[in-house]
Amino acid sequence: MFQSGLLKGKHILITGGGTGLGRAMAEQFLILGADISICGRRKGVCDDTAAALMKAHGGTVTSYGVDIRNAQAVDDMVGEIFAKKPLTGLVNNAAGNFISPTEALSPRGFDAIANIVMHGTFYVTQAVGKRWIAQGWQHGDPMRSVMSIITTWVLNGGPFVVPSAMSKSAIHTMTMSLATEWARYGIRLNAVGPGEIPTEGMSKRLNPGEEPGARSKERNPMARAGEMSELQNIATFLMSDGCNWLTGQSIMMDGGGYLAGGGNFYELVKWKPDQWQAARDQIEAQNKKDRAQRTT
Repeated sequence: MFQSGLLKGKHILITGGGTGLGRAMAEQFLILGADISICGRRKGVCDDTAAALMKAHGGTVTSYGVDIRNAQAVDDMVGEIFAKKPLTGLVNNAAGNFISPTEALSPRGFDAIANIVMHGTFYVTQAVGKRWIAQGWQHGDPMRSVMSIITTWVLNGGPFVVPSAMSKSAIHTMTMSLATEWARYGIRLNAVGPGEIPTEGMSKRLNPGEEPGARSKERNPMARAGEMSELQNIATFLMSDGCNWLTGQSIMMDGGGYLAGGGNFYELVKWKPDQWQAARDQIEAQNKKDRAQRTT
């Protein structure tokens, strides 16, 4: 779909780039010639991803371990990246989510999502944006691009995932707000709300006990889940110079799912207490596994 070398000369940071959607986007950008920086809380995972991508495709992938909830740590990392080679693009991909009846959420559970998705995304965007502004920009210079991963729930609500729905809505609003505030500095901001694209983390925390993609096969107008290549392609378009007048937009890529049936978790109103308990048990087991990996 894209010509070889399309992203040559670009340097793109992907948060949450060690796994899932972030890794897939990093790989596509690398194949098309960009230099890549990836970051995540599990530096070992990011290191392994960077090594694997460079072995498969060549190029440059640099990994960083950072908790984006820590504003100072984010600013230090971005400063280090710019000292090596200034960024031309940013993909805000890092996130967290889990299903829960809202009345059962603890403040800690709410903050666990909001601090990553809303606060962390802002910290990274501001740290990168202020350095781009300091660099200066004139009409005719290459533009810089920010792409943020949101959800279709920003348009129609997200029952049982309220912390994520609220936080992603904040990113949707940030995208529109900064698109106008920062346009004069040669900075574009857009967002993509993908429907279900099965990944390990998404499936185990949002659809515990289900076959990945089964929900989309049953309910989506196209009778399928999304494919990783489809996200890679739209992300590449937004990181390229193919349409520099496109800014402030949130593009929903879900096969029409949110138009036809909400594209959210409303059907969980039918769940009984034992089903919620089984889901909580599976989510907690996944959380313990992830904590163990972070300490090894």
